[in-house]
Amino acid sequence: MNITFQSNANTSNNRLYVRIAHEGALPSGLERSLVEGAKAARFEGKAGQLFDSFVERDGEVIRAAVVGAGKAGGDDYAANCEKAGAAVSAKFLTSGEKAVTIDLADSGFSAAQAVAFLMGLRLRAWRYDIYRTTMKDAQKVSLADAVVLNAPDGTEALWATESAIAKGVEFTRELVTEPANIIYPESFVERCRERFAGSGVEITVLDENDMRELGMGAFLGVAQGSARPPRLIALRWAGGAADEAPSVFVGKGVTFDSGGISIKPGAGMEDMKWDMGGAAAVAGAMLAIVGRKAKANVIGICGLTENMPDGNAQRPGDVVTSMSGQTIEVINTDAEGRLVLCDALTWAQKEFKPARIIDLATLTGAMIIALGHEQAGLFSNSDELAGQLDAAGKSSGDKLWRLPLGAAYDKLIDSPIADMKNVGSRAAGSITAGQFLQRFIENDTPWAHLDIAGMAWSATAGATWDKGATGFGVRVLDQFVRDVAEA
Repeated sequence: MNITFQSNANTSNNRLYVRIAHEGALPSGLERSLVEGAKAARFEGKAGQLFDSFVERDGEVIRAAVVGAGKAGGDDYAANCEKAGAAVSAKFLTSGEKAVTIDLADSGFSAAQAVAFLMGLRLRAWRYDIYRTTMKDAQKVSLADAVVLNAPDGTEALWATESAIAKGVEFTRELVTEPANIIYPESFVERCRERFAGSGVEITVLDENDMRELGMGAFLGVAQGSARPPRLIALRWAGGAADEAPSVFVGKGVTFDSGGISIKPGAGMEDMKWDMGGAAAVAGAMLAIVGRKAKANVIGICGLTENMPDGNAQRPGDVVTSMSGQTIEVINTDAEGRLVLCDALTWAQKEFKPARIIDLATLTGAMIIALGHEQAGLFSNSDELAGQLDAAGKSSGDKLWRLPLGAAYDKLIDSPIADMKNVGSRAAGSITAGQFLQRFIENDTPWAHLDIAGMAWSATAGATWDKGATGFGVRVLDQFVRDVAEA
């Protein structure tokens, strides 16, 4: 959605006007028919509640709406402002209206609250229909433009910066939504090259031969069953001081996960195109961070491969040697994400000497059992880092919940013939995955693992997304950089 700002209501070919209401209070200057209609429809101004009608204004029949932002103030007010903006897009996206005028007069919004409203408006308007060729007109997106009137001072300048977050979320959603025959390791890299061209980002790509020379036996073991060669891409943004150690984000990018020899059931396997949600979140977060010219050194690393079951695929019982030199007995080839991440984590530490490292992955089904689709799991070897991420999650809306790590859990992945096995028993499946990754963290580097398995994709529409890719992870990483790396 294209969002512009105007100082007056001269908006040709635009008959849709929206005003902001708060709980128990309609904005001033509304037509009597609109006020009475809202009351009759039991409109109360709750966050995301919307009422619309047709009224006559200055001799023209227009479509007018009021949308609720809930109670002014409070800890959840920014989220409610987003919800209000998102409700406008959800209502009118396929309405036939091409543009909407958002009149913020009498809204009481600050610039930050107005931007939160616009963020919800834009994020909820995202759709990816390029493969849908037989849609009826009534199903197609019509709403393409939003004109903002009476914005608080500073809103336009703030939006110019904050819209970078929307671009990052949209990029993540795009990558996650694309089918596996379109987005695979090589094309993921090319999509990143296109999106970061001219941005000042330094791009490094490792191919299969590079990985073999580095000893990435765990990563390559996952990749060996696929006709698609693996890739590892690093996106380096040097926005901070030259001597500042970077914050490094590492994403699991299994662009299709069949389960390998331990093949998944057929029902629902098509969803495994989004098993690269961690890598997509890292790429989107980097686009946001670069887009707003963050004053920090940040590196995003994506480990990209398919997990396929051909005659060359690794078998349960195989032993692979990771880049760290530690050996791994592969008990289940469907526990492949940790094999990709362990080598990517080792390379990231040796190559970039990070101040802190955070990995994101759609890693375990057990995470969905534990937390559902409400928040992602957080594991960390650092109370300080965990606290910083928890705060960033609450502030950004990408919520996290910390789960434990410990020596008792670590014993569950000890192997009788190798240094470790890639899965334990069914008990504490998400925790043992975290324990596995922790074994590859060197020199007490502050590290956190975010298991976003329940959050990257949604079967139902949310406040700021439709069914499908959510873009989860972008906003919490961007907020973390603001709070910690740029502080």
